[in-house]
Amino acid sequence: MNHPSCLAVVLAAGEGTRMRSDLPKVLHPVGGRPLIDAVLESARAGGADRIAVVIGADKVRAHLSKTAPDARIFEQRERLGTAHAALAAREALAGHQGPVLILFGDTPLVRPATIAALTGRLSAGADIALLGFTTDAPTGYGRLIVEDGRLVAIVEERDADESTKAIRLCNSGIMAFRPGLLPELLDAIGNANAKGEYYLTDAVALGTARGLRAEAVIGSEESEFVGVNDRAQLAAAEAIFQKRARAEAMAAGATLVAPDTVFFSFDTRLGRDVTVEPNVVFAPGVEVASGVVIRAFSHLEGARVASGAVVGPYARLRPGADLAENVHVGNFVEIKNARVDQGAKVNHLTYIGDASIGARTNVGAGTITCNYDGYFKHRTIIGADVFVGSNTVMVAPVTVGDNALTAAGSVITADVPGDAMAFGRARQDVKEGMGAAKKAALAAKKAAAKSTG
Repeated sequence: MNHPSCLAVVLAAGEGTRMRSDLPKVLHPVGGRPLIDAVLESARAGGADRIAVVIGADKVRAHLSKTAPDARIFEQRERLGTAHAALAAREALAGHQGPVLILFGDTPLVRPATIAALTGRLSAGADIALLGFTTDAPTGYGRLIVEDGRLVAIVEERDADESTKAIRLCNSGIMAFRPGLLPELLDAIGNANAKGEYYLTDAVALGTARGLRAEAVIGSEESEFVGVNDRAQLAAAEAIFQKRARAEAMAAGATLVAPDTVFFSFDTRLGRDVTVEPNVVFAPGVEVASGVVIRAFSHLEGARVASGAVVGPYARLRPGADLAENVHVGNFVEIKNARVDQGAKVNHLTYIGDASIGARTNVGAGTITCNYDGYFKHRTIIGADVFVGSNTVMVAPVTVGDNALTAAGSVITADVPGDAMAFGRARQDVKEGMGAAKKAALAAKKAAAKSTG
């Protein structure tokens, strides 16, 4: 049986003036990605296979052209309410034969399963389905009036009497409509209200008056429906996201020693038996395999860490860092765009950039790969079983062969063959007695300066 195509219309034209930002509200991030991207992902995962977005800023259009090139974009030039915003997508609605979802670009935490439950209610016989939630703090929300399983009215707070205000079932604004219904309801919605705006929620009363069946779907978590209008609400949404991510990581078999201090991104992937110590940040693009230990105060972004590796404390893995099995990366080590093969160790105070390091190689403290000449990046290739002496500087492009050794304090500017030992430092010269004479001269100079001062 073929299921009808589902269109999600995402309303994202709000100006977001309370954000006090040059960045459009829906482009602010939660969990390492813009709000609008989170909404679109949930819509797709919840069953929408067609996307229309109503925008109000060119920056949003430019962003979506990269992240959602299949979405149809419509502009709302005037801000006259949610029904008016939905009407901006009339062209997409007119040609659509399946159910329609209405979502909001600033409500990033709605789960795909909740969206699927909403459209599923249409399949069960509802003409209109609306997502509601129960809260102990309903002030400010429209209240849902449900009788005999039907949603009969939405009462805004300013119009509610005391008994209605006591209702804890509230309106999220997220709605679904059976095929072909929404365009005619949008045309019938008026603006006879205090703000003179066209409200999409009026579709419930209009539909009920026509004998249509409207139903409320109650979300399992109030936190799903948190919207973002200012920086404080952005922080609140981030906190909810992080709480979810931590719980999911631990449920999947990771140990978080101090969960509240670990921060995840939307795409962080941790394997089983991973241990994460306090104050670790996973920026976007991190994949950690089973049995890895991430020690305290480490920061990972765009990195892959294979099983059995140990990272940190105070380590930084930048985009392109690729650690193989049983690699050790220690304190104050930064790795960028580099492959570190099985069993290699980079334990102290080191920068490895645009490089590859062979299996079982030991990189001594204070080593630097000089990968940038001011114009271009160059690679350093270090073979297997190499011993890199402390405070070695590798001036790329340079290759060090398998089983080679570099002397501590060397500057390596030419290739080193396998099994060789390279010295790249000036010969030490010792002048007997000169140290004492130098100290005496400096002491006399200091005393003279003090006496004349």
